[in-house]
Amino acid sequence: MPSKTGGFKPLEDTVLFKPLQLGAINLQHRVMMAPLTRMRGTKESEGVFVPGDLVVEYYGQRASKGGFILTEACPISRQACGYPGVPGIFTKGQIAGWKRVTEAIHAKGGFIFCQLWHVGRATVPSFLDGKPCVSASSIPLKGKALDGSDYESTPPKELTVEEIQEIVQEFAAAAKRAMEAGFDGVEIHGANGYLLDQFLHDNANVRTDSYGGSVEKRSRFPLEVIKAVTEAVGSDRVGIRLSPYNYFQDTKDSNPNAHWAYLCEQIAALPKDNRLTYVHMVEPRFDEVLDETAKLLALQQPVVETSSAARATEGKPSLVPFRRILEKGDIKFVAAGSFDAENALPKVESGEADAIIFGRHFIANPDLPKRLAEGLPLNPYDRNTFYGADPPQKGYVDYPFYESSEASA
Repeated sequence: MPSKTGGFKPLEDTVLFKPLQLGAINLQHRVMMAPLTRMRGTKESEGVFVPGDLVVEYYGQRASKGGFILTEACPISRQACGYPGVPGIFTKGQIAGWKRVTEAIHAKGGFIFCQLWHVGRATVPSFLDGKPCVSASSIPLKGKALDGSDYESTPPKELTVEEIQEIVQEFAAAAKRAMEAGFDGVEIHGANGYLLDQFLHDNANVRTDSYGGSVEKRSRFPLEVIKAVTEAVGSDRVGIRLSPYNYFQDTKDSNPNAHWAYLCEQIAALPKDNRLTYVHMVEPRFDEVLDETAKLLALQQPVVETSSAARATEGKPSLVPFRRILEKGDIKFVAAGSFDAENALPKVESGEADAIIFGRHFIANPDLPKRLAEGLPLNPYDRNTFYGADPPQKGYVDYPFYESSEASA
């Protein structure tokens, strides 16, 4: 990917900059902003953070006419939290803060969805007012938490069936609060080793009741959340993020091809009033820990072929079969994971995705859609400032727009 010293072929006359009807909203282009945890929220009370002026500025900078933004993952309740500085969507102050963000996006003609999050076992009691974290099973994460403690020293509490039902309703309630804050819709976070993903992956879910064991039972909780959230705010305003090939947060499924094909089949077969507008999936090559080559080698296994999963690629893991299954339900497909100006267009041109999520390049380029459309050079990103910085503005709202960088040259 070019740096500030060079550009690339303009993409404005390609399918990336054609309109896309996404449920209730009509996008003018298909360059989407990823859900990016940045840890810049303002403390409201112990363990509770709200979007302040800096967060409003950050999102407002990245809005574009007819463009689509996903918020950072937002905890749906106090017990869903896992990280400091992350604004949630469960207090009046948070609703008020996010309302300022949505107003800034809408003022520029853009759209924004709130990503609804429960971290499950990816936290420790010190971030939960001393209460234990929860998960599908009592299997802890490995390694150390942000407070320096070992995750294994405070293993998660296995959720009861009643508690699972309570969390289903918490997702629905959070979706309603998001609409109150002015969001155009919500995305359910079912990826990256967080709570819903902990139920889906068979190495993290070893339950023997109606929520564990077979893929049908492991999929039950996410499907119940989908039904509750779509009933709360309308199916034309709801998407979900999934990561079948995830290794992050110690999740590693024995057969992601078959298991997520089943989940996608169930999503596509839901009644229209519960059928999602889109599914957002993370490419198999992307991993938080392994580089691309190591990840793909680790994942090599046959892609499940069914009548609805029409394409296999020499045994390599692929999102294409899931895309084909979801098409049966007229569900849009959004791809994420290490996309740039060179590999994004072929993904959409080939019909393998309807839109592309950009993360790191959106961090460093608040005007990314303009730069991609016009073939303008990109600012390089600074990984050291992804998850907080001192001062917090650094690597957050100080990346220049193209005009600004030219003026200072």
